[in-house]
Amino acid sequence: MIKRIAYLALTGWFGLAGVLNVGLVFHTRALEERVNQPIHFSHDVHVNKVGLQCAHCHQTADKSPQAGVPPLSVCMECHKNVKKDSPEVKKLTEHWENQEPVEWSKIHRVPWHVRFDHKRHVQAGVDCTVCHGEVKAMSQVRQMRSLEMGWCVRCHEQNNAPTDCLACHK
Repeated sequence: MIKRIAYLALTGWFGLAGVLNVGLVFHTRALEERVNQPIHFSHDVHVNKVGLQCAHCHQTADKSPQAGVPPLSVCMECHKNVKKDSPEVKKLTEHWENQEPVEWSKIHRVPWHVRFDHKRHVQAGVDCTVCHGEVKAMSQVRQMRSLEMGWCVRCHEQNNAPTDCLACHK
């Protein structure tokens, strides 16, 4: 009975918020909006010219809910010796030497009440481009998909993935 009341309260909140058109729009970035990052990083160069795979840098994507930002040690594997005089690599090296993380701005966002698990999607064979677009061709990453509920549900339906509320909602 308590579970049913909690479920009704939760669905009532989302229903009311939808009717009033408040509280359900959590994306603060417009599609394809460019976000200034503290260090310019080109996926195009690192993927297409150097040949790195997504998992080389995003090492936790197949192991945890978050794909994660690469640790500076991954960047410094090469940049201890490569392009050391580049202004952007100098910024990176300064962070490394001062043992300070780079404060990257998050690009791909889902609402607070959504539980997205990279691990489950990667292990199911979902290619990164499905949600993130052709990042390997971007000199600056931007959100290419809405990542809104309808978009996700359609993908789940097309791929026989779970569509019950608790599959994605906390």
